[in-house]
Amino acid sequence: MILNDQNIEDANKSALSDHQKQYDNLKSTLSDKHDLDAIIQKLKDFQVAIPSWALGTGGTRFGRYGGGGEPRTLEEKMYDVGLIHKLNQNSGAISLHIPWDIPENPEAIRQLASNLNLKFDAVNSNTFQDQEDAKYSYKYGSLSHVDAAVRQQAIDHNKEVIDYGKDLGSKSLTVWLADGSSHPGQNNFRKAFERTYESLQEIYNHLPADWKVFIEYKPYEPYFYSMVIQDWGTSHLLAQKLGDKALSLVDLGHHLPNTNIEQIVATLMMQNKLGGFHFNDSKFGDDDLTVGSLKPYQLFLIFNELVDGMLNTSNPDLSWMIDASHNMKDPLEDLLQSVDAILLAYAQALVVDRKALDQAQESNDITGAQEILQNAYRMDLRPLLAEARRQAGAALNPIKAYRQFKVRDQLIDERGLKTISTGL
Repeated sequence: MILNDQNIEDANKSALSDHQKQYDNLKSTLSDKHDLDAIIQKLKDFQVAIPSWALGTGGTRFGRYGGGGEPRTLEEKMYDVGLIHKLNQNSGAISLHIPWDIPENPEAIRQLASNLNLKFDAVNSNTFQDQEDAKYSYKYGSLSHVDAAVRQQAIDHNKEVIDYGKDLGSKSLTVWLADGSSHPGQNNFRKAFERTYESLQEIYNHLPADWKVFIEYKPYEPYFYSMVIQDWGTSHLLAQKLGDKALSLVDLGHHLPNTNIEQIVATLMMQNKLGGFHFNDSKFGDDDLTVGSLKPYQLFLIFNELVDGMLNTSNPDLSWMIDASHNMKDPLEDLLQSVDAILLAYAQALVVDRKALDQAQESNDITGAQEILQNAYRMDLRPLLAEARRQAGAALNPIKAYRQFKVRDQLIDERGLKTISTGL
């Protein structure tokens, strides 16, 4: 299914008058202190990559309940991202997971991406599952495995992922390492780290000159006593040792409850070593829920540090991606909601009075600093987001338009009710 410009125009007609009134009211409040045209341009430029694995219904270790019309091929996944991007104009990239999304004809895939106005974000390797044609198992680890042959298999896989990415025009590799232990004494921590570093060195040396590698971390799961790359400090240490092309990646769900993620962001950007973000939300752990559905204020505080870092550090441009599992909701609706929540937090951070905040901080005015942040957070900037979408040729209300066009029903008609997205 493909939406065109006329579809978007038709969806916006009935809401345009009310939107203009709401935007004019907000404009009268903000225009004295802020350059709204500049903010809107930043919102239009902000692109959040959609992960190929989030386009189908996820599941838990207890079961999975399909939703119908799920994409069965890489091409269908790209069409779904194209739908999302047409509705919001902020999702102009797709992130592939290899071997779930091996492009059989890279030239044709690149042409399809061009037709859909999409780019390829970071490619993701997979050494947390055994593949049918693999000689060795990753049950006891991959890049950190005690057996050099297993490590080499994992290294070769990452190199292969880079090569696939080169064919598609991607510029980065994300490595999430599931290696760890569930029992005291199972692993030698030091040796596991050293083996991981040596493996990553070989992968790093395979990167093209203009590529980056993002090193992700996670405190637990799938193992519950230790993880080889368990926190941001370990990720940063590996990135520092590897070189300038290696950076840390922050996944919001990969932290223990109540971790101060915004401080991690500030520290990594201060070191010019933050490479990217995986957005999601959680109550307990790596819940992979809709972005902003549980902790919207934390998301705003994170973006407050991101905006500050983008203004005041030399950190490289960041890679933004959603990493979520849609177990109950329509995946495309969930992704539209997540992108909207990300843009809202970004907009809120853009209207923070940074000069006043700096003065409050430098004079130890705690109450004043809190007021400045919360004033920005409590401002309803949804009309600003809608105006940015309108100017970009997107739907004023992407969810409403998605339902108006009965997109899921049409996808079910095209693909069937009982389809399963690859990799899930």
